[in-house]
Order: sequence, then structure tokens, then C-alpha cells
Amino acid sequence: MNPLHWAARNGPLVLVAGLVGGLLLPGLAEPMRPMLPPLVVLLLFVTVLRMEPSSILGSMGDWRLVFGTVLGFQFAIPLAVLAVGFLFGWNAEPVLLALLIMTAAPSIAGSPNLCLMMGYPAEHAMRLLVAGTAVLPLTVFPIFWLMPEIGDFHTVLQAVLKLFVTIFATTFAAIALRRTVLKSPSQGILMNLEGLGTITLAVFVVGLMPSVSSTMLDQPGTALFWIAFACCANFGAQAVTYVLTRNRLSPAKRTAMALIAGNRNIAIFFVALPPEVTAPLMVFIGAYQIPMYLTPTVMRRLYRAG
Repeated sequence: MNPLHWAARNGPLVLVAGLVGGLLLPGLAEPMRPMLPPLVVLLLFVTVLRMEPSSILGSMGDWRLVFGTVLGFQFAIPLAVLAVGFLFGWNAEPVLLALLIMTAAPSIAGSPNLCLMMGYPAEHAMRLLVAGTAVLPLTVFPIFWLMPEIGDFHTVLQAVLKLFVTIFATTFAAIALRRTVLKSPSQGILMNLEGLGTITLAVFVVGLMPSVSSTMLDQPGTALFWIAFACCANFGAQAVTYVLTRNRLSPAKRTAMALIAGNRNIAIFFVALPPEVTAPLMVFIGAYQIPMYLTPTVMRRLYRAG
């Protein structure tokens, strides 16, 4: 049996295995960390390579929807969270800061792969990923201007630009290879690519979980709180978005939008946040991986209902 084909057919199970491995084997996290950036590149590359190049761009109508979605997710919602914080005096609360960082972030790099696991095309998720990362310097600027104590905007800008260049270059390279060497890939090759992407996602999480494991041993109540909060925020955002778009968009597009509503690249902000802010939130970034990797298992029935 081809292990890549098996991984492609059992994506949710593979992700759960990676999550469990990350929780039970925290000692692997340190040697894994240098591998995380290359794993992101590999994940993007194999996911784009699996797509038909002409379908990635889509129509002008697709891009109007994409940018409208991105502005709603990364601009309007974070400002609403900030308004609630200012209104009730909660701006210094770790829970509100965690929610603010989550809503201001763009899509995770693995969102197209999650769409494939749900049985839908990945092109719309790919457009949302690229557009969300491209406009992040603009959408995040008001957040840092209104709350300068959360970090250095210039450091975030550098991280965002580096991420965008990585996404653009990787996407361009995959499309070029698909147009030349893999013009008409067989179903077996496509399954190999999907399986490789799934395994990459599962390996990636191992390097992100030690904060949860250590907190679970020392302060189990704190760890359980952040896990519950992360699950409510992630799954809740997905469910609300999916219900609101049920009668307005095709199943593929609303699935992509709902997945990205809950699954955001929150780690990008941690390069800029000062230690006094990150200290209480490090458990959250680890706990946030749990609903992310459980999404194909927990949300599968909702998305498959169409």
C-alpha cells in the first residue's frame, strides 16, 4: 500500500496522530523548530502543484468576494473586538488579546489542504490565503496604532513581507512546474501530492505543542481553559460563518471561507509582541493548534452536508 495514498484517504486521522505526537513527545519540538519554515514552503508547494493553474486565478467576481472577505475577517472583526475591549475596559485581558490576535491574522498556510480533506477544491482558499497575507500590513496598521502596547508594527511588517514573498515565490514555482513538467498528472500523482501535504501538516504541529504539554503538567486548569477557549473561538467562527453563507455561496466557497474564519496564522504576530504580552499567550498559540488539527474530524459532517 502506498503510504502517501493512505495519508490522502485518511487525512483527518493523520492530523490527529500528529497532534497526539506533539502532545506526548514535547522533546521533539526543539530539533523540529528549524524545520518549520521549510515545512511551510513544502506544504504550499505540493498544495499548489495539485491545483489546475488556470483555476487558481478565477474571475474578477471571485476576487471581489475574496477581498471583501479578507477585509471583513482581518479589519472589521478585529476593530469590533477592540471596541468591545475599550467599552468594558478589557484591553489588558489575555483572553481579549488572544481573540484580537486571532481575528487580525490571515489564513493559515494549510487552509487549501484542509479544503481538499473536506472534498472541495482548494482554489478559493488559496486566493484568500494570498490576498489576506498581501493586505495584512494595511489591515493590521489600525490595530497597532490603537494599541501600540501590544508590539512593534515595523517588526510585524517585516514578518508579513517575508511571508508574502515566500507564498508568492512558492506559488509561482509550483505553477511553473505544473505548466511544464506536470501538465496532465495522473490521479495517482495527485493523491501522492495530497498525501505528502497531509503528512507535512501532521509533522509541522509537533514543533508547536510543547507549551501546552508543559502547562498541562504544571497548571492543568490553565491549560484546559486555553484549550476550551481556543476550541470555542475556532469552531465557533467556522460554524457562524458557514451558517451565514449557507444560501449565498457555493459549498466550495463557503467551506473555504468558514475554514479560514476559524483557522488563522496567529504565530506571525509573536515575532513582534513584547515578552510581557506573549508570556500569558504562549499556551494559547499551542492550544490553538488543537481545534485547527481537529477541524477535519469535528467539522467534517457540517461541511460535507453541503
